[in-house]
Amino acid sequence: MTASMDDETTMMGHNSNDKANQDAEIENEIAELERRLAEAKTKRRQRGMNTRSEDECIIKQPLNDTPSRPLLNANNSNNSSAQHFLLLLSDSALPLGSFAFSSGLESYLAHSKAGLSPSPLPGAAPGGSFSTFLPLSISSYASTTLPFLLAAHRDPSFASIVDLDDALDATIICTVGRRASIAQGRALLSIWDRSFAAGFATTDEKKYNANPVAAATLKPFVALLKTSSSSDSTTGNGGAAMPPPVAAHLAPLFGAICNLVGLSLEQTAYVFMLGHVKALVSAAVRAGMFGPYQAQMTLAGGTVQGLITAMIEREWDTPIKKAGQRLPVMDLWFGRHEVLYSRIFNS
Repeated sequence: MTASMDDETTMMGHNSNDKANQDAEIENEIAELERRLAEAKTKRRQRGMNTRSEDECIIKQPLNDTPSRPLLNANNSNNSSAQHFLLLLSDSALPLGSFAFSSGLESYLAHSKAGLSPSPLPGAAPGGSFSTFLPLSISSYASTTLPFLLAAHRDPSFASIVDLDDALDATIICTVGRRASIAQGRALLSIWDRSFAAGFATTDEKKYNANPVAAATLKPFVALLKTSSSSDSTTGNGGAAMPPPVAAHLAPLFGAICNLVGLSLEQTAYVFMLGHVKALVSAAVRAGMFGPYQAQMTLAGGTVQGLITAMIEREWDTPIKKAGQRLPVMDLWFGRHEVLYSRIFNS
């Protein structure tokens, strides 16, 4: 009896120990699970932070890993230099002396009675008779000069430029218009000789992609003009001076220089005609026809763009032999400018 009770007590002790061990194992398992859960949460938080950092980096960084380049790359020898000189040649500050000429506008105003001028063209900017004179002037200027400009750009050789200059000198029958063309042409040639040519030295020809034919044209042309000018100045004793071998009209020289600096034929024609329009609008402002804001609205309007484009298309294939004045009244206004009682422009 006593032995059986001892055995039962021993079994109860073993059961208690087993239960305690099981409880301890459960507690350890719970602790292990909690530890693993905490580690998992920590990893999730870290992963979320890394994801946000990556997203922020993607937002902050450009889509391309390579650094962006400016549109006007100074190392691009073909495009950047041509664009650079396009802006220079289209700048109103280019000292061609255009501010001294009104292209017949002042004479037109003086000889036109108020109220008798034709009505402005549809879509033209308001400004009185200027909207009537503008298309006439653009058409006249294009017919007399654009064929020579285009021919000089297509063939910028020395012999070609001399022949074109001589032909244009014979084509312009109005003395006032001829004088204005020569004055601006010689001013452009002086700008080239004193300023632009420095950028086209022998060591920089590859950098600017210079046309050797056009470069060879301008040097002897400048020398020939200087020789003729010096010989004219030394002529005396009542002897009649011989006509100079070159007159240096604006259109052929402008075409040759634009070819040299890399401008396309279309760019050359457009910037040439736009320069005429800008000078004409500037003359209208100084003549008191309208103000500077109206002037900019005129230049930015579609009428001017359409007129320039139409004139370039009209004269694109015009041969030199067919170039000439389409509007004789323009020569009349030019010529009558010198008999005005009071004037603020040279022509």
